[in-house]
Amino acid sequence: MQNFQSIIENPTFKAVLPLLVIALSLLLGVILRFLVSKYLLAWVKRTRIKWDDVLIENLRRWLPFWAFIIGLYIALDMWGIAVTQTNFMGKLLITAVILTITVAAANIFSTALSLLAEKEEGALAISSLTKNITRMVIFLIGSLIILRSLGISITPILGTLGVGGIAVALALQETLTNIFSGIYVTIAKHVRIGDFIKLESGEEGYVVDIGWRATKVRMLPNNIVIIPNSKLGQSVLTNYYMPETEMSVLIQVGVHYESDLKKVERVTIEVGEETLKEIQGGVIEFKPFIRYHTFDDFSINFSVILRCKEFVDNYLIKHEFIKRLHARYNKENIIIPFPITDVYMKENKT
Repeated sequence: MQNFQSIIENPTFKAVLPLLVIALSLLLGVILRFLVSKYLLAWVKRTRIKWDDVLIENLRRWLPFWAFIIGLYIALDMWGIAVTQTNFMGKLLITAVILTITVAAANIFSTALSLLAEKEEGALAISSLTKNITRMVIFLIGSLIILRSLGISITPILGTLGVGGIAVALALQETLTNIFSGIYVTIAKHVRIGDFIKLESGEEGYVVDIGWRATKVRMLPNNIVIIPNSKLGQSVLTNYYMPETEMSVLIQVGVHYESDLKKVERVTIEVGEETLKEIQGGVIEFKPFIRYHTFDDFSINFSVILRCKEFVDNYLIKHEFIKRLHARYNKENIIIPFPITDVYMKENKT
């Protein structure tokens, strides 16, 4: 007993014991993270709810650090260093804890927004812009809490930011215009991530992301075009995914004047039905139809109306329909005339 008492009172032991406490706390945090990963996280991943996955994942990530903070607090007390809200060590520990909680909260809320958007099937517009704004708001709140906990008055800071914000706004007019245009486009949901759009200037493709300054659009050749948000907000554009992805496919055809137009209509519709049923991207339930519209110089012209599931499907639908229609017209002796020009020559009697 006396030996144990002497060991405890040994100055070397008193100096080393807090280090052991810190090491054991860190080890305990690592063990807890392992247990959470192996059992708790594996269990919540089997549930249908995804919110718990996000929460447990962030809890697992920060467990060793929080355990280290607890161990450091105990060790400082054992060393005789007072940890209060007013001294340096206390402020440092409080700042570290609040900062990690803020980072975890930002990750949780940004991921939760994405999950909610998936659940609501497009009711919420989620892009990197909305995620970054969410993170920025949470970090701003966390920073104000840290300043408040450190005894720093935030009222003068807010006043300074208000005055400085005017100068910044004047200096960054173009940047702010793009930011607010991106917010408007996202909230209005005129353009959503994944939509196929075409601008009046000719750029067209799938919307990849709406960022702070610009919107990324992946064109059909698989190139990315960067469109400033201000231009996107002011441009006349066509969204081929609104109000739905299905769209009509119009193909212009002309036949000889001596053709039986009833037969032409019947044969063309049969080829259209066959194309929609057999070609990927065709809307099988749609009934194709034609509309005659022009007595042209050498043919009677009409439009064939088919339907595809989304914009890019129209290329293959047109390709296959034209091939099949050409073969069927040859079989049915329906003539697609060449351009014809009559030339009249007048003899000069001199």
